[in-house]
Amino acid sequence: MTFEELGLSAKVLQAVEASGYTTPTPIQAQAIPFALTGRDVLGIAQTGTGKTAAFTLPMLSRLEQGRARARMPRTLILEPTRELAAQVEESFVRYGVNHKVNVALLIGGVSFADQEAKITRGADVLIATPGRLLDFAERGKLLLTGIEILVIDEADRMLDMGFIPDIERICKLVPFTRQTLFFSATMPPEITRLTETFLHNPARVEVARASSTATTITQGLIASAPGPAKRETLRRLLRGAADFKNAIIFCNRKRDVALLHKSLLTHGFNAGALHGDLDQRARMASLDAFKTGEVALIVCSDVAARGLDIPDVSHVLNFDVPTHAEDYVHRIGRTGRAGKSGVAITIVTKADQKHIAEIEKLIGRSIDFLDGKTMADVVEDGAEEAPERDERRPRRGERRNGQTEAEAPRSRRRERSEGARQHTAQPPSTPAAPAQAAPRPTGGPAAPPREQRKPRREDDDAPVIGMGDHVPMFLLRPVKLKPAKTREDAEESTSVS
Repeated sequence: MTFEELGLSAKVLQAVEASGYTTPTPIQAQAIPFALTGRDVLGIAQTGTGKTAAFTLPMLSRLEQGRARARMPRTLILEPTRELAAQVEESFVRYGVNHKVNVALLIGGVSFADQEAKITRGADVLIATPGRLLDFAERGKLLLTGIEILVIDEADRMLDMGFIPDIERICKLVPFTRQTLFFSATMPPEITRLTETFLHNPARVEVARASSTATTITQGLIASAPGPAKRETLRRLLRGAADFKNAIIFCNRKRDVALLHKSLLTHGFNAGALHGDLDQRARMASLDAFKTGEVALIVCSDVAARGLDIPDVSHVLNFDVPTHAEDYVHRIGRTGRAGKSGVAITIVTKADQKHIAEIEKLIGRSIDFLDGKTMADVVEDGAEEAPERDERRPRRGERRNGQTEAEAPRSRRRERSEGARQHTAQPPSTPAAPAQAAPRPTGGPAAPPREQRKPRREDDDAPVIGMGDHVPMFLLRPVKLKPAKTREDAEESTSVS
């Protein structure tokens, strides 16, 4: 099948041909005809299969008729991240080269006034993140009553990021008669329930099993010890990778991204960083540097795992195993795109084994260790390198013979305490001269023996009433009382006043 058979307009076909594409992907071949007829579409496909063009091309064909009015865009595309929104904007620029289409981008980290100016002039296509879009709508700067086509992209990512309540509010602001295109790489049960609310008799387009990975990606595991040894394992992989061109390195936490990025720069690697704490300008600059080849490595969090179309990525390295199995599918989908081959390697520590089991269950296949070294081998190597501690006293909280001091049997602790008392009570082997007692001071009488001493108070058992025998001095001071006024004095003072 070719693009000419899908029913796209002549202007769109010229732009597609100029971009170098001749054959549509399966998701494009099945979704575009339904989208051109105005029917709701539920598209499910693994990442890297061309979902963006599946809704961009039919939208351009339908936008050839009509014109947008001020503050009333005709189409709305919701994206979970700023990077994805900017990427969709690039697709409209590429495929809409023969169209006079105004595209507005509403994302955070960009000047509010510049975005308002684009909306005021009129936007045929509005690409936005949910937060900034609602900000415009609540200020009265934007009206969504003219929306003809609503696209919700990366719906499962929207769910993970907590945007579902915002999407529900947005859907109430757009007309009921709009066309809705719902695209996602995975389809958890929560998303299925959302489609029943947002979509009306949708055409379900599913070209791959949910949460599957591309066959063009070679997947593997590398066992490693945690800590600095894990960073050394990553550096060894980067130096010995075959057919290496560039790589995306994923970490679970933003602070780990900064730490690993600094470590790679220290060891002479040309690397960039991308995470959510960077401002929008720095994030786009780092991403552009990786796309243009200025840097061969980019260390990022899951902000770059969803939908980013970075061409010719040869390797994806998971420095941290994702805690959610579905994130693994999105991460390795950055390589092996558009039919090209790619390599995805995951560094695994002992604590990551349960997450690997969940990933293998989700994708329906096992992932092998590349160098034949499993986690058991790493643990054995660590045990051989451990120093001997049998001949010294264990540290606080350290286990002795598999038990801590608190876990040791009572009999053993009792033996230790009795042995200590016998050792202190045993006389020395050589008789020593008896020590002379220190003379008592002669300034006062000698203290009686302890058993003959009287208690401090003879009535210790008697209850203490009030303060007992002790009375504070301020209570013993005499109190001078003023004479009370008589009735005659009170009446005299009242008459005088």
